[in-house]
Amino acid sequence: MKTDYQTIQVEIRDNVAVFTMNNPPVNQLSTQFRADLAEAFGEAYGDEAVKAIVLTGTGKNFIAGADITEVQKVENKDALVAGMMEGMKFMNHIETGPKAVVAAINGNCLGGGLEIAMCCHYRVAVKGVNLGQPEVQIGLIPGAGGTQRLPRLIGLRYALEMITIGKPIKAEVAQQRGLVDEVADPDSLVDAAVKAAGRFVSKELNIRMRATRNRHHWIPSAAEKKAMMDFTKAMTAAQAKGYIAPFKAVEAIDKGLSYDIDADLKREADLFADCAVSDVAKNLIGIFLNTRAAGRLPRIEGLEPATIKKVAMLGGGVMGSGIINLLLKGDFETVLWDITDAALEKGVGSVRKTFEYPIKKKKMKPADLEKMLENQLTTTTVLEDLKDVDLIIEAVLEDMQVKQDIWKKLGGICRPDVIFATNTSALPITEMAAILDDPGRMIGLHFFNPAHRMMLLEIICAAKTSDQTLATSVAFARAIKKIPIVVNDGPGFYVSRQLGGLFGGAVYLSADGVDGATIETAMLEFGMPMGPATLADLTGIDINYHVNKTFEKRLGERYKVHPLTEVIYQTGCYGRKTGAGYFDYSGGQPVPNPVVVDAVQKYLIDNNVSPKQMSPQAVIDAMLALGINEAALMIEEGICDRPQDMDLAMIYGTGFPPYRGGILRYADKWGIKNVYEQLVALEAQYGLRFKPADLIKEMAESGKTFYQE
Repeated sequence: MKTDYQTIQVEIRDNVAVFTMNNPPVNQLSTQFRADLAEAFGEAYGDEAVKAIVLTGTGKNFIAGADITEVQKVENKDALVAGMMEGMKFMNHIETGPKAVVAAINGNCLGGGLEIAMCCHYRVAVKGVNLGQPEVQIGLIPGAGGTQRLPRLIGLRYALEMITIGKPIKAEVAQQRGLVDEVADPDSLVDAAVKAAGRFVSKELNIRMRATRNRHHWIPSAAEKKAMMDFTKAMTAAQAKGYIAPFKAVEAIDKGLSYDIDADLKREADLFADCAVSDVAKNLIGIFLNTRAAGRLPRIEGLEPATIKKVAMLGGGVMGSGIINLLLKGDFETVLWDITDAALEKGVGSVRKTFEYPIKKKKMKPADLEKMLENQLTTTTVLEDLKDVDLIIEAVLEDMQVKQDIWKKLGGICRPDVIFATNTSALPITEMAAILDDPGRMIGLHFFNPAHRMMLLEIICAAKTSDQTLATSVAFARAIKKIPIVVNDGPGFYVSRQLGGLFGGAVYLSADGVDGATIETAMLEFGMPMGPATLADLTGIDINYHVNKTFEKRLGERYKVHPLTEVIYQTGCYGRKTGAGYFDYSGGQPVPNPVVVDAVQKYLIDNNVSPKQMSPQAVIDAMLALGINEAALMIEEGICDRPQDMDLAMIYGTGFPPYRGGILRYADKWGIKNVYEQLVALEAQYGLRFKPADLIKEMAESGKTFYQE
């Protein structure tokens, strides 16, 4: 048979055709790749000298699945289903063909890659590789047999878990569950697969009995299936509100697993297509693609980042200890500096606490932590000990003078190429950098609490931050497994100010007589993880007040602090840290705090405001309109001009519901003209804070959108 294709090389070993798939960069199922596979299988089936086939990949991937950018463009459901059924014929041809096929799983085997592997008659996997059906994470379900073949191999319980959550499992676990027949070392993988193929040739293994479609022992009884599916439906309803794919996956499995797998596969394709044409899938695919592209800016294209090996952390408090957790896990040599030995001791204790969860979950041993601390972490109270580091991250007192004094001293101690990064959440970085001889070396690295868990890293360029400093900072963000979003310096940077815009309308609605519970519930129904009052209590009402005063001072009349905000601040109830804010936390469950309730009620009486009923959607429209307007204002000011980055920042930094695509994707779907009209009405009712940005007005008149596809 032919041995050389564009994406496949064929080697004959002991009458077994070994297909080595090589479609860089990740063995994606492109049109050419599919055509080569179909031709190679056809030739192998027709060659009498070939008795069996081994399918393996190259690099870190077996097969990575379909090109999701193609799925993102799909609009016609019927055409998609027809194309999928053609692809299904090829998959079925592997499973029901005349010769045994063994999957030699060399690397990641996800999505369509696992579906192809499940069509094979035997699976050997390299130890430690990932196998999974992650489609639900991008708004889809398995569409090439995954919902029907996976339960037949590993049972309903484990299949439901893998498909509805999308989390992969390791090869060793896959072997325990029956998804993989053998695990092997990388060097012996193909040999093991060829040996397994020989067992089919010798008739030791039966190709028909080994076909996944013919394996029925895991199919549960009707009663067992109903009990498990009822439980799964209830869990999905509770956990997947706003999403589509988990429900479609459950439906495919619930209505499937019959003895007519071809009918089940047709239903699966139809349900997959329902997902593919939905806004939810397009939003989630967009988030996935934009996440991969985060930080890839024209400004730094082609620049080689400096190598970062040794990092100093100034301050071992809550934020500093979380950052040290990231540094240690990233295998960086780490130095913790603080002002006293007692502070250092407390800081190291805080670092230990950040590892309690993985130790509790047995993902890490206590001895591993001790070894990590001994080998990678040193502590000091002497700034001169930082002279040989490559990067310094500062998280000390939020006081400009304190920070500038430290940076001034370090400017005379450290090498001229060392990057100075501040974790400030409020102070102007351009002003902070002015103390340096070379302000181009300073940048903002704004971590979100808890730093070792939150995925976002807001990278803030000051007025003179150099491209080299930025390029190195973006590379560092990726090294500590963060999603880098680059913005320019300004009050609140991007995330804090954007969140303030999104939730900033709450006080205007409250002052207009709308019950606070109505606002909280509406934002929860929209998909936010918490409402504005709950968030204010968590972050601190006093902190929010001072941030708002800063906005008023630096951004002008539009941001004048609302009189009701002043009233609530004067109660002295600042949230969880004082035991009460908008809610009272002294009992088992938070309840409305009577002190704040009375203060608000007195304000309404003094201003002759009657209680006002407002629908949840009207609340959402008011809140979102102000948030969208805030984004437009920041675009005008040059804080950030990349809608995809702004949306990622809101999703990863504030919990904005991913299925809605982000605040600007939501704006485009709502219609900019509708946003503008909403703002005009709100400005007439509540004043300057809601005045439409010039950009919103211009977009509404011209028909433009934030995303220019």
